[in-house]
Amino acid sequence: MRIYALAVYAFLYFPIGVIALFSLNAGRHASQFQGFSTQWYGKALANPFVMDALKTSLTVALVSALLASLFGTMAALALQSVKGRTRVFFDALIYIAVMVPGIVIGIATLIALVTVFNWLNPILEIIWPIADQAPKLSMGFGSLIAAHGLFTMALVVIIVRARIAGMDRSLIEASADLYATPFGTFRQVTLPQIFPGILAGFLLSFTFSFDDFIIAFFVAGSETTLPIYVFSSIRRGVTPEINAIGTMVLGASLAILILAQTILQRGRKQAGGSAP
Repeated sequence: MRIYALAVYAFLYFPIGVIALFSLNAGRHASQFQGFSTQWYGKALANPFVMDALKTSLTVALVSALLASLFGTMAALALQSVKGRTRVFFDALIYIAVMVPGIVIGIATLIALVTVFNWLNPILEIIWPIADQAPKLSMGFGSLIAAHGLFTMALVVIIVRARIAGMDRSLIEASADLYATPFGTFRQVTLPQIFPGILAGFLLSFTFSFDDFIIAFFVAGSETTLPIYVFSSIRRGVTPEINAIGTMVLGASLAILILAQTILQRGRKQAGGSAP
């Protein structure tokens, strides 16, 4: 079993290690290692197209993660009061959103947005005071944020609900017994207990949005995210600069995932320690 486990891990992580190694290649060809050098990291960071794509990815990931955290937390709290078959129905919708392949979500989001834009744009042209300057809805930042926000919101709901399930209910009951208002109970009792789950959900949402290519490819329009830039570049051949970009993205993603897991574990320990 140990040999089998080692073989599986080697199969998964050996290609990643090769990318990290060849990102330090001093030569110009990704397949020919000619010594160690960090020059490609500097060239990647000095490439204006890379920096523009990075700025787009960071902006979309940050805004979509904030929206997903906000609405996902609200949905998780609301679902606590839903019982019976209605609860099962909404649970199924949440898990289906996570399980459905990204290409299906991308195509469905594209069709939905195009339909909505075709319906709203003629109305905007009619009601807009100056016909020549009527805004036209199209794919871009808004569609990227909406698609990523809706997809990652399901992750936030799952994480926050798990945190709510491990929450110390006696504190909420004591707050009610002391005549605290519902908002006061939420602000001083509920929110501090579920905040680790909210923060972990935000970090995971940010990572999923930043790394996403499939959904972004369908709804990005004229915008270019970093994964789309990398995909467009490797169609012309893999270079050490692409390896350097991939290594930096991998390192940042792993750091965020480790931070999110650490926050969740500390939240569980605090919940276990405060349980009667």
